[in-house]
Amino acid sequence: MTREVFIVARNCPGIYRYLTQTFAGAENVQVIWDRRDTDRRGIERRGAAQGSAERRRAERRQRATINAELKAYGYAFLTLD
Repeated sequence: MTREVFIVARNCPGIYRYLTQTFAGAENVQVIWDRRDTDRRGIERRGAAQGSAERRRAERRQRATINAELKAYGYAFLTLD
């Protein structure tokens, strides 16, 4: 069964409330808050040297447009197979 997921920006409680009420009876639809706090690449970890080179070669998130959609609309929509 295909799942549909709405990811809602933390600063948009009205959108979250609307979507949860609208899709309350839909078994294949999930509405969740964006749980990401910050981009952890910019946060120093204890024991990490200052000015150390970035070791990640590429963005791990599969859908880079989620950030843009959250900023523009307050939510992002995903279809998961």
